[in-house]
Amino acid sequence: MAQVQHTPLPATSRLWSKVLPGDFIDGYAVKSALSPREAANIGLTMPGWADALLNLRNRIVKPLGLKTETADSGEGAIFPVEYEGQDELILGTDDRHLNFRICIRQEAGHIHMATWVHRNNALGRAYLMIVKPFHVLIVRDAMRRIARAA
Repeated sequence: MAQVQHTPLPATSRLWSKVLPGDFIDGYAVKSALSPREAANIGLTMPGWADALLNLRNRIVKPLGLKTETADSGEGAIFPVEYEGQDELILGTDDRHLNFRICIRQEAGHIHMATWVHRNNALGRAYLMIVKPFHVLIVRDAMRRIARAA
């Protein structure tokens, strides 16, 4: 199985235009010839355990007024498309507590996946601190599934 590499998102990504000092951005890559859309279809299809975590998250944050939509597309999409090109797909949304984007980029025979988070307030900072360990597990699992499909 291909190894998941913790590596910065390539500098050619459109996502970098959003990144401000102090923002969270991570990056992972695997060898793959998949298109960004193909990789997203595989990587963003949550396994049962990740779906359960997302459902728990939604029940906890709903009273705080945070977004909990889980539709696949449209206004209620959990990952609405911001940009889609041949080599890059950027998904995400803005909320009161934080703004986030997921970037999936094909470059030099690798699929890169990065998550950018801009925390808007103390709730956003606390939220990211709590979900970050789960985020890493989910992204690494997504990248392994993308690598297996390649």
